[in-house]
Amino acid sequence: MNVLVDTSVWSLALRRAQRDLNLTERAIVVELSELINEGRARIIGLVRQELLSGIRDSRQFAKLQELLRAYADEPIATADYELAAMMGNQCRSRGIAVSVSDMVICGVAQSRNWSIFSTDPDFSRYATALHCKLHEVRK
Repeated sequence: MNVLVDTSVWSLALRRAQRDLNLTERAIVVELSELINEGRARIIGLVRQELLSGIRDSRQFAKLQELLRAYADEPIATADYELAAMMGNQCRSRGIAVSVSDMVICGVAQSRNWSIFSTDPDFSRYATALHCKLHEVRK
């Protein structure tokens, strides 16, 4: 099964110094590397934009931009956005606050039967209402 990797995971691997990561974060980066090696890691343009946003140094931006170009964006269709909106409505009806970008990730993953790899605790809350599949670090 493919895995849609959220900004939080890519950021640990590509924007943080490895020496600054704790053991849990290092395990997450290793898991991402394994998913990449298996050809299962996926990205969407929205995640790419989040990763590239806020970088002030143009050389650092260009370096990250070049690294990310190795990964093609998964195309997002109108039906994915409609599903994301429906999923957001389901969460809100259960009192769960959502962000539009998180719902796009949930919608894309669900429509393709993929899991989501994230360190963002919001996805665990979404999963209770949406039955999203969350990817965990394998032992």
